[in-house]
Amino acid sequence: MEEYQVPQFIEVEDKIFGPLSLKQFVYVAGGIGLCVIILLSLPLYVGILLALPVALLSGGLAFYKINNKNLVDIIEAALTFYTKSRLYLWKKEEKPEAPQAPAPEAPVREKLVLTQGKLRELAWSLDIKDRQPGNP
Repeated sequence: MEEYQVPQFIEVEDKIFGPLSLKQFVYVAGGIGLCVIILLSLPLYVGILLALPVALLSGGLAFYKINNKNLVDIIEAALTFYTKSRLYLWKKEEKPEAPQAPAPEAPVREKLVLTQGKLRELAWSLDIKDRQPGNP
């Protein structure tokens, strides 16, 4: 019976350039190159303002992982999510109606009518109560 060697650690990328894999080296070298071009072609303060985000992005792409996923994969997933079209479906579930007792009818109230005379009488009574001594 023959025995075969089963490869282990197949998720680990090969380190080609010292402690960096090929992808990491490309991100770091590209970021450094772009930062040098920016700093040499623009005034110093503008160059630093533009080179800093480029350096942070290239460092993040090379080394930062979220839930064991590279930042490149996270950015790709985010762009795919925001650019693809979505279809929202809603299906109303039919529930069997339980027999309900009829609601009791509300007592019938007579309709209140406010006439000009009643309004004047109400306003006069409010004025009189406000002017009586002892009322705050």
